Amino acid sequence: MLTKQKKLILSTSQRNSMRRAGKTNGELMDFVRPQIKAGITTNEIDKLVHDWTYQRGHKAATLGYQKFPKCCCTSVNEVICHGIPDDYVLQEGDIVNVDITTIVDGWHGDQSETFIIGQTSEERRAVVQCAFDCMHLAIDALTPGCRVATIGEAIVPEAQGRGFSVVREYVGHGLGRQFHLDPSIPHFPNKQSRIDRLYPGMCFTVEPMINAGARYAKSDKVDGWTVRTKDGRPSAQFEHSVLMTEEGPEILTLTQDGPQKGHQF
Repeated sequence: MLTKQKKLILSTSQRNSMRRAGKTNGELMDFVRPQIKAGITTNEIDKLVHDWTYQRGHKAATLGYQKFPKCCCTSVNEVICHGIPDDYVLQEGDIVNVDITTIVDGWHGDQSETFIIGQTSEERRAVVQCAFDCMHLAIDALTPGCRVATIGEAIVPEAQGRGFSVVREYVGHGLGRQFHLDPSIPHFPNKQSRIDRLYPGMCFTVEPMINAGARYAKSDKVDGWTVRTKDGRPSAQFEHSVLMTEEGPEILTLTQDGPQKGHQF
């Protein structure tokens, strides 16, 4: 079913399908989390994601998506997003975002977390904390039928108040049987986000990317995927899949063992 603004409105059964996909994706994150530590390569993280997913009869949405070669994204330190797993060995002090999307019976669960490897710098820890807090501030601000701009209006002043910046080139998105659907979910208010609304039955991601320095990004000209901060300073991101219900936002990708709202890193 489509509204006048051509945004997918999920039926009751479809909402339950998205709940199953989100729950499964959260279980995968709980499986991977304790194994992300100094000494593991990002390729080994990818293999963990691959094996867990396919042994259960599911699919990794990123594998082959627009020729992306891996089952997850691993974005280390100054990498904002879309980092490709490789032979890099995680080091003490690194931060790494692991972004996983699982297709369960045709429906997508999508989330990411940024992990701190051992003891890190205060700047890296603070930008991780900011990204996590901004995600939850934005979700908490949502109400049925609210403007998409509500998300950016919650995130931008919080990030800027801590001396950080919000990436604009990469945004959240609608979610369902397809990986990326309308509406676009920018983490800063713009003209379109002040028009689009989030009605009950709509599913989407909230995934702010917060830079310690300037907001500007650059894409890797060789691999065509990896996005880094232009100034080389660290970036962090957290992401949840959210279903808008008649009562308000429902987070579909909550994990049993991961950081909950209010967590201090």
